[in-house]
Amino acid sequence: MSQVATVKETVKETLVGSQEPAQLSAQTKARFNRHAVKDTETGELCLGAEQFIDAIAPPQEDYHKIKREQYSILFHVADRTNKGKLTLADWGYFENLLSKPDAEYEIAFRLFDVDRLGTVKYEDFRKLYELNKGPESIPFDWNCEWAKLYIGGKTKRHDMNYHQFSQMLRGLQGERVRQAFQRFDADGDGFIEPEEFATIIQQTARHKLSDHLLENLHTLCNIAQGSKVSYANVRAFLNMINEMDLVELIVRRACSKSKDARITRAEFLNQAAKTTRFSLFTPMEADILFHFASLDEPSGRLGLRDFTKVLDAAWRRRDEDEDGRASEAKTKGQNFLASAMESAYNFGLGSVAGAFGAFMVYPIDLVKTRMQNQRGADPGQRLYNNSIDCFRKVIRNEGFRGLYSGVLPQLVGVAPEKAIKLTVNDLVRGWFSDKQGQIQLRSEFIAGGTAGACQVVFTNPLEIVKIRLQVQGEVAKSVEGAPKRSAMWIVRNLGLVGLYKGASACLLRDVPFSAIYFPTYAHLKKDLFGESQTKKLGVVQLLTAGAIAGMPAAYLTTPCDVIKTRLQVEARKGDTAYTGLRHAARTIWKEEGFKAFFKGGPARILRSSPQFGFTLAAYELLQNVVPFPGKQAEAKVAAGMADAVSTLKEKVAADSPFYRSRNALKILLDLDENFGRAPLGPNAQGWKVLPGWMGPKTA
Repeated sequence: MSQVATVKETVKETLVGSQEPAQLSAQTKARFNRHAVKDTETGELCLGAEQFIDAIAPPQEDYHKIKREQYSILFHVADRTNKGKLTLADWGYFENLLSKPDAEYEIAFRLFDVDRLGTVKYEDFRKLYELNKGPESIPFDWNCEWAKLYIGGKTKRHDMNYHQFSQMLRGLQGERVRQAFQRFDADGDGFIEPEEFATIIQQTARHKLSDHLLENLHTLCNIAQGSKVSYANVRAFLNMINEMDLVELIVRRACSKSKDARITRAEFLNQAAKTTRFSLFTPMEADILFHFASLDEPSGRLGLRDFTKVLDAAWRRRDEDEDGRASEAKTKGQNFLASAMESAYNFGLGSVAGAFGAFMVYPIDLVKTRMQNQRGADPGQRLYNNSIDCFRKVIRNEGFRGLYSGVLPQLVGVAPEKAIKLTVNDLVRGWFSDKQGQIQLRSEFIAGGTAGACQVVFTNPLEIVKIRLQVQGEVAKSVEGAPKRSAMWIVRNLGLVGLYKGASACLLRDVPFSAIYFPTYAHLKKDLFGESQTKKLGVVQLLTAGAIAGMPAAYLTTPCDVIKTRLQVEARKGDTAYTGLRHAARTIWKEEGFKAFFKGGPARILRSSPQFGFTLAAYELLQNVVPFPGKQAEAKVAAGMADAVSTLKEKVAADSPFYRSRNALKILLDLDENFGRAPLGPNAQGWKVLPGWMGPKTA
């Protein structure tokens, strides 16, 4: 390297700062290495423009109204030495820049600071703006009074430092809109046509708006009596969209205080006055918000879903696919067939997962049954002292396989049991829920109880066969020569009527169990773990909620389970034969006391809680391993205003610089919708025509 070049590099490094950041985190290095390629000249890892875009704009992300190629403009901010490639040090510098609280404005400033001296020259800013604006862009007068206040007149232009530039940038969009309005208002009467208003907004704020707003911009004139749009309408519209975060906060607070989760225009303004120190939103701005939110369903009272279409830029039309093209309407027969196939798929996975959960806790269930069937208040008459003693004696007397006596009927029966219980509960909850999905506690109990009652049709026959197989082993040890029966022999011997013996006790157990379990599970997810439309719980949280909900439901219904077990087990010689539900309850109370009703209670808790956990874990795993054939990822329709952004923060912001890069681009797009898309210079020379050392070096 020549002495002149060395001096030049030294001066440049002094102005820019040290090339090597003080420290690079492991995450920063990992992100760089994931996308870097070897330089053919030096052999070192580096990022070219394409690799840089992959690093800050993952292909799988949804960019809404921003084109992915527009991220290339940020490459020239990261490329401090203008070599056309980024080293690890350059990447560390860029990530450090993104971590700053004002990163969005600083990125814009560094893009226009061509000489890297800490100031933006009017000539550089003007040239970059002209190069990036689209061919159909509405002209902007740089000699207007507003521009002179920031950069001076023609003869006295001055450079802008960072604070001056960022403040100018903040107001530039409003001035562009004002000039565009005046340009369309040829006769000077203060009104323009709705289509002209739509053109202005499309060019200045399209990247911030949802499809719903963009498609209905021309309807703004409907909030007044006339058929044109006034400048007051335009300013009110801009104020509303520029304060979307505050509007969302106010809407959420107002809806949370409403009994039906819906609000009126007056309630919005009242909440706005309480949230801010003074009335920030004018009546016209409130009118505009409610106008666009109620276009699909005209109503004086609106809920969160109505406002979503206005406030969430990620909102898309429900009838469009990810490419934005309207999907073809399916016939009713196709919809029915697809729904039936997916239901069968879910039923199959639920059956396998349910069988797995039942199999894993079956030994606990067998111990529970043996303990409940044990009669006599005198300890000397008992075969087992406690659940642990029962477990040991089963293994000693019957072997490990004895713990799974009667497991086959349980595995067969768990599929319809789980399917019916879950389906009926969801169905009844849907009947009692309002439009916002809210349901009263009383209705939750009814839904759960109904689900428990419906499952008895399938579970009672399988329960009685399972129980008789479970106690068969101990009968063989206590009664010499007792034959060992199969499940089919028991079914034939009992007959149809016999299979429903103890059904009243089964109802008495399953109805309160489900009535307790489902509401408890729903409220644990919502109130303890914070499940909402914008927060999806993880597997561990679901397992915990299911396990906790199963504890009170299992223990409190143990007396009913004891009575059911006694009725369904074949009475031994010398034991009291119960004639019915009341007779069994009275006899147990008289002969064994109150404690007998809670025999096997701990075993029920130990079985019910982990069974749900195993079932759910297996179901989640099967869905990932065996996905539904042909099912494509559906375009997400945000349920809440911040749904897309909150998801982005969870998935991306903590893992990559994508989030802050996108926000920086939004500020640049306020200058012009085509920023970073238009070919720069003649013959698409791009950044080569830029002043100073911002253009790439040529050999």
